Amino acid sequence: MPISFKALQVTQGEDKHFERHIVQRSTAELPAGELLVQVHYSSLNYKDALSATGNPGVTRKFPHTPGIDAAGEVVECSDDMFKPGDKVIVTSYDLGMETDGGFGQMIRVPSAWALPLPDGLSLKESMMYGTAGLTAALSVREIIESSRISGQAPVLVTGATGGVGSIAVGLLARAGFRVVAATGKPDEAQYLESLGAQEIIARTDVTQGNERPILKPRWGAVVDCVGGEMLAAAIKATHYDGIVTCCGLVGSPELNINVLPFILRGVRLVGIDSAECPMQRRRQAWHYLAGAGKLEQLPQMSEEVGLDELDARIAAMLKGQLKRRVLVNLQP
Repeated sequence: MPISFKALQVTQGEDKHFERHIVQRSTAELPAGELLVQVHYSSLNYKDALSATGNPGVTRKFPHTPGIDAAGEVVECSDDMFKPGDKVIVTSYDLGMETDGGFGQMIRVPSAWALPLPDGLSLKESMMYGTAGLTAALSVREIIESSRISGQAPVLVTGATGGVGSIAVGLLARAGFRVVAATGKPDEAQYLESLGAQEIIARTDVTQGNERPILKPRWGAVVDCVGGEMLAAAIKATHYDGIVTCCGLVGSPELNINVLPFILRGVRLVGIDSAECPMQRRRQAWHYLAGAGKLEQLPQMSEEVGLDELDARIAAMLKGQLKRRVLVNLQP
């Protein structure tokens, strides 16, 4: 029997103007999939804000419910991979893009998209992390598993006040690295220090001298959440055998760099993809977030809002006005 539920729905008008409303929907309207999940929590990501404003690079079919993150309880599963009442996390893949997502109290997805909630994490905590936490964990694990980082050289995190960057700062500090956080928001220095950053620098401190083919080595490793000039400069200033992870393009999707850091210093550039990340690697990252990497500062890193408050947070995100991650409570 179909179940009625609330959802944020984006609609497209005749003038190509997009509007967002809280509506009552039915599970009969959801796409095909083996797994029906009652969503307890979601989180707001930049990709969600783009989908909510009709960006065709994210979503082309409307009406639509965004939300690339969801955590909740299984209602039914037709292939027996899960049983009713199981707590699961569903992030990325096509969720919230062309498949109705986590800004609704119900989702129906392929069961292969879901993973059991790890011991040590609540549903609420899992969405305090969300895709940002998964991406940060994948990045940091690449660095931790590299045994060749130069001595006590610090690890640089760019875009450090963002969702991925701030979680990466906390994870790296917890793992014992000396963390340097680069940000364009100097007023957030105290917040970054509370996460474990030992030094806060301006973005220009990273990019200075970037016109040169290679720079004096400064970083043992880098988590780059920006791309463009910032990534290029970070690579040029990485120590011998250092590792640079790349997961963002807010600065630019272009990378203008020569091969010198790679062939003279053996620097390794590792791309981080959370959308189609294999399930085994995804499970390992979530178990890390629930165990060795679990951050005690997690509650202070997000603000909790209800579904009716989400529209204002989407608008604020698009204006660059959010200072913390947004946790969305979808419980009745």
